[in-house]
Amino acid sequence: MIKIDRLNKHFGNLHVLNDVSTTIQKGDVVSIIGPSGCGKSTFLRCLNLLERPDSGHVLIGNEDMLAIGTNVSAVRQKMNMVFQSFNLFSHLTILENLTLGPIQLKGVDPSAAKEKAMELLRLVGLAEKFGHFPEELSGGQKQRVAIARCLAMDPEVILFDEPTSALDPTMVREVLSVIRKLAKDGMTMLIVTHEMDFARDVSNRVFYMDAGGIHEDGTPEQIFQNPQKAKTRAFINRTRSLSFPIETEDFDFYGMNAQIEAFCEKQILSKRLRQNLLLLVEEVLQVHRPLLGRGRLTLTIEYSERLNRLELICTQDGPDRHPLEGDHLPDEFGVLIIRSLVESLDYSHADGQTRLSMIVRAGAPLGSV
Repeated sequence: MIKIDRLNKHFGNLHVLNDVSTTIQKGDVVSIIGPSGCGKSTFLRCLNLLERPDSGHVLIGNEDMLAIGTNVSAVRQKMNMVFQSFNLFSHLTILENLTLGPIQLKGVDPSAAKEKAMELLRLVGLAEKFGHFPEELSGGQKQRVAIARCLAMDPEVILFDEPTSALDPTMVREVLSVIRKLAKDGMTMLIVTHEMDFARDVSNRVFYMDAGGIHEDGTPEQIFQNPQKAKTRAFINRTRSLSFPIETEDFDFYGMNAQIEAFCEKQILSKRLRQNLLLLVEEVLQVHRPLLGRGRLTLTIEYSERLNRLELICTQDGPDRHPLEGDHLPDEFGVLIIRSLVESLDYSHADGQTRLSMIVRAGAPLGSV
């Protein structure tokens, strides 16, 4: 239904959209997620020409929206948009907000426009408010009116730009219920949202955007349960990380420890978890010390807020050699301490690099009294 081909947009020297290409089928409900500033809202605004792309193509059927001579008003009727700030006309009643576009832009008979407007207000649960002005409504009610006004133009596609970001939790539920109803009815929608549970429930596709492009495109199950790319995993799991490249034995151990403690405080980790992590780092460094001359070691600490999980990852350039096994170990005691401090431990070797991943134990180490 919609084909987007190599869409690019710059704001000065900032490359906001970078060769974005995808296809949207009729009836798709696509949630668009990603960090702030990655181009999500600009992507939507370029689709209905609120922002003019610098290059690329947007086709609805066989019609190129960016071709010379395109009727922009007609484009926006096909691909209508609901904004986070409602954009209702404050001097018009709710009914007048819904009938203005159909009457003036589409030439619909006023009585027919009013009849349809009332049907749409019933759809969003606000028929009794038809004679009110926007200032008399709550935020959630205003957004439901904005959705009804959009539907009054009979769009083929609805674009939602963070439709709940200005609302409190109760109002959010009001608006999301209406969008769910539209999804069940087969409306094609693209929704920029920070509501992860909603995106999981209502969508049949999810775009994770990063650095001006669609970094990963998949089903909600794939994106939220088994993302294929590291940036997607970090975003979904709300992961914060801290890394330390270690080249020689003469690295600043105390400076590193201070940074680790500051990181743990920022994530509000428990005292026990912090202690376990610091002891684990110390023991892992002792085990790796004889191997430092064979390739750079990188320690990475990752905390997933969503999973409430703290992970220590050790990567090192070099041959396939498990750091917790072999004749380089001074004794087995350090390895026993490491295993007592972790919930799980995983080792792998690929592309000339070893990787040791350990989930830090939240409780007392195994074997402690």
